[in-house]
Amino acid sequence: MSLKDKIQLIERKVLIDDRGWFLKVLNGKEEHLPNHTGEIYMTMAKPGEWRANHYHPVTAEWFTVFSGEAKVILEDMDTGEKLSFIMTGDTPATLFVPARIAHVFINNSTTAQMFLVVYSENLYDPTDTISHNLLN
Repeated sequence: MSLKDKIQLIERKVLIDDRGWFLKVLNGKEEHLPNHTGEIYMTMAKPGEWRANHYHPVTAEWFTVFSGEAKVILEDMDTGEKLSFIMTGDTPATLFVPARIAHVFINNSTTAQMFLVVYSENLYDPTDTISHNLLN
């Protein structure tokens, strides 16, 4: 199975009104969701910086860029296959990344911050976060 077949990019819709906007990043109907609650967190990368650059042997994650732009680079640790693409807050989507797929989110902007919201299927375990440099 190719790397592109292992991940899933789910289009999302931003609901906008006079008060601002609303974006649902998980609705509970996504494939691969566990039967327990993991962790939900937000992270930010300053212009020219990155987040992640690792893989998890056990844990799957769902990522949504809700502001800014990220260049996403993925690598399948079992096959070595690589894939890269852009995610933006202007066209929100949620990216499912299964275990054993290295991932990094690079903010290529020179002026704007990039914000991610992440759902991790398991609680943080430092032995399940393996550094892997995708920046070269």
